[in-house]
Amino acid sequence: MRRLEGKTALITGAARGIGLAFAEAYAREGARVALADIDRDRAEAAAAGIGAAAIAVTMDVGDRASIEAGVADAEARLGGLDILVNSAALFDAAPIVEITPESCERLFRVNVHGVLFTMQAVARGMIARGRGGRIVNMASQAGRRGEPLVAVYCATKAAVISLTQSAGLDLIRHRINVNAIAPGVVDGEHWDGVDALFAKWEGRPPGEKKKLVGEAVPYGRMGTARDLVGMAIFLAGPESDYVVAQTYNVDGGNWMS
Repeated sequence: MRRLEGKTALITGAARGIGLAFAEAYAREGARVALADIDRDRAEAAAAGIGAAAIAVTMDVGDRASIEAGVADAEARLGGLDILVNSAALFDAAPIVEITPESCERLFRVNVHGVLFTMQAVARGMIARGRGGRIVNMASQAGRRGEPLVAVYCATKAAVISLTQSAGLDLIRHRINVNAIAPGVVDGEHWDGVDALFAKWEGRPPGEKKKLVGEAVPYGRMGTARDLVGMAIFLAGPESDYVVAQTYNVDGGNWMS
């Protein structure tokens, strides 16, 4: 039997990258999946690529009304939700003296408020159904420590780890397990933008930072979205029933905790 047979899942930021890889994996494991994204056209195309087990939902996690509407849409079309994955996030980089209020507010609105209020909306439905559930938040190794050019992003991901702990302790009485994954450096189109920011602030040629961080991973390379899939399935499935409020590093050995 497939590990998520008969389950339903909502994944934010699922039109591409890690979110899409999780959606594909959950569908292979028997779940029906709502791919939530601010880019409806790309989400529709991604859902079509998965097949009948997937639907697209419009959601801007930086807007609470959009979160509420997107969750309600997914619940209505899937008959309730058993699993939530908070994957949508934004990145920015700048020295401390160059950080703008606009950048700080934008990252916290999406990376922190978006995680909190999507958890809240989905948890309310899970509690009302009385069947428990699973919530998986995407943290980062950046939430484990500071970085000179990534202060705000690091702070938002540290907040995700903290929210995971608090929500996990609060919601387990409803048999809703809340846990998180902390990836390291994950290759993909996201890292093209990251590399460009480091090129700007560190005066590096394009591609150099990406090469250096990949070489620095103890495993010997950058991660891929596929490297995270096993943990995402574990935390969404029955084997993790006694796992509560934890953040798991899946980073090739970059961080030990």
